[in-house]
Amino acid sequence: MTSRPVPAHPYFDDRFAALAHRGFSREGLENSMTAFQAAVDLGFRYVETDAHGTSDGVAVALHDSSLDRTTDGAGEVARLPWSLVKEARIGGVEPVPLFEDILGTWPELRVNVDVKGPSGIAPIAEAIERTKAHDRVCVASFSTARRDATVRLLSRPVATSAGTSEAGLFFLGGATGVGTLRSLRRVDGLQIPWKVGTMRVLTERHVRIAHEAGRVVHVWTVNERSDMELLLDMGVDGLVSDRADLLREVLEDRGRW
Repeated sequence: MTSRPVPAHPYFDDRFAALAHRGFSREGLENSMTAFQAAVDLGFRYVETDAHGTSDGVAVALHDSSLDRTTDGAGEVARLPWSLVKEARIGGVEPVPLFEDILGTWPELRVNVDVKGPSGIAPIAEAIERTKAHDRVCVASFSTARRDATVRLLSRPVATSAGTSEAGLFFLGGATGVGTLRSLRRVDGLQIPWKVGTMRVLTERHVRIAHEAGRVVHVWTVNERSDMELLLDMGVDGLVSDRADLLREVLEDRGRW
């Protein structure tokens, strides 16, 4: 197994990256300030979140494009002003947080943000600029165009993760030996699934190739102990999990917390 790379950006360090997926909540309060506080209270240094922009250009931490699934509100966030979005309650109890509030409330916390739609590009960049959080943010998106558009608006570099097209080339290259390094040249790491349905697609060879290229591999979303153990044995550099409590326990058992 190759030695674990440490990309130059300050977002990364030489410790294993345990990421609390949308914070940590067993009560369905994902992406709420309460969930992020719970992750911090558990000792997590990294959290993962998602962000959209409202119709008046405010970045909010929310996975879905609409309020319907996770809140008592309704409607597409990109078509609603912040004055309406802020009235919605996650699980009927928690307000939808500003992305800027996550960056500002915990000034040491590293935040992985998934730019979910075009409406979020400028507002997310503006929130990073206002909080001067460049050193502790990783910008990700399924869309490389959205990620790159967000990064171009920033005055200083942030860490970046591969989009779907880049990750697809990486998986293909890991199997065929063609195109892998080219797919990684513009990013610091990969945040990728390790299975598609029930089929495992991430191999130790993929991890080795990424490490040889100086890139880290973070895997989502891993909620079972046996899967965490397997991926740790494969040498991945980070895990994204809804079960922050279980992930901490597994890492403690291995002396890696």
